[in-house]
Amino acid sequence: MLPSRPVSASTLRLLVILAVIGVLQTAQFLGQNHSGALTYALIAGSLVLAAAFGALRAATVKIWIQGGQAWSRGNWLTALLWIAAVAAHLGYDALVADGHGSRGLGSATVVLYLAISLGFQRVIVQQRARRLQPGGRPAFGHIERPS
Repeated sequence: MLPSRPVSASTLRLLVILAVIGVLQTAQFLGQNHSGALTYALIAGSLVLAAAFGALRAATVKIWIQGGQAWSRGNWLTALLWIAAVAAHLGYDALVADGHGSRGLGSATVVLYLAISLGFQRVIVQQRARRLQPGGRPAFGHIERPS
């Protein structure tokens, strides 16, 4: 079992740093290669894969309230899905991107891929934690309706 940790927005800074580095690396790759619509489509496909793995991992995280604070803990499946996510990114790059003249795209986008995947996982876990807290409501998509 993975360690327990409080659910908070503390990873936001790390996510922003990873996203900025990932965007810079991706932009550098795109600037050095003759990138067309197919390359952008391959990047989009990879980032959809990252989001899907983040959502899957979030579903495996146990969340509970202790002392008024939401806590979370992943399990062996969460860890296995992290390994599968990285393998899927590398496999996607080897099977799809390299075969279409975008060699090195996976290496150039791996940090952005991790930022998106981790970001989706954290947002979903935070939303689930808010729903568990008294008077809690989803972090996003909530519309206040007049009584």
